[in-house]
Amino acid sequence: MAKLMTETVLRKRILVITNDSTVFKDKKRLLSAWEMFEGRTTEVKHLVARLDTAKNEKGNKLCDVSYGVITTKYGFVPGNYMVTGYDEVMDSKDGYEKCQEEKQYVETVSYLTQPFDLVIFCIPKEMFRLFLDADQIRDGCVVAVTSPEFKERVEAKHWHFLERSGARVGDENADEIERIVRQICA
Repeated sequence: MAKLMTETVLRKRILVITNDSTVFKDKKRLLSAWEMFEGRTTEVKHLVARLDTAKNEKGNKLCDVSYGVITTKYGFVPGNYMVTGYDEVMDSKDGYEKCQEEKQYVETVSYLTQPFDLVIFCIPKEMFRLFLDADQIRDGCVVAVTSPEFKERVEAKHWHFLERSGARVGDENADEIERIVRQICA
């Protein structure tokens, strides 16, 4: 029993953040944020599942993974919180800034990152810019899948930079993220 508790306590905690999608599973039903959004969020959910089921060299669970979505209507929503669909989804710099002004998702997410060993951002360029400009997340704990425009700023914070090209994660980035997670969990 003590060994099991020690194993659980020692596992690294990973937080994966993405944003909402125009592709809703069902706008009229109450679903978890994990279930509600499809489309490009599906790729991020595959990454979460991959990390959540990864095993270490002893065959034990590699890490504990949490998932959250920055939504237009509700701000930041943990993946297990129940939400309903809505009509308008932010998809531009103006939309991200308006939602930030109304919901303060940058402050919320930044605060929630504190107990995590690694935070993986799979969000649009202009949304990520808001996090960089706020400078509220500690150095050394982020994997940023984002625009090459931010590479120097990301690396100056001792974060991991991975280029986003089209998809939210991409197969090569998913492989690299798992490698980074395995490295910090060793």
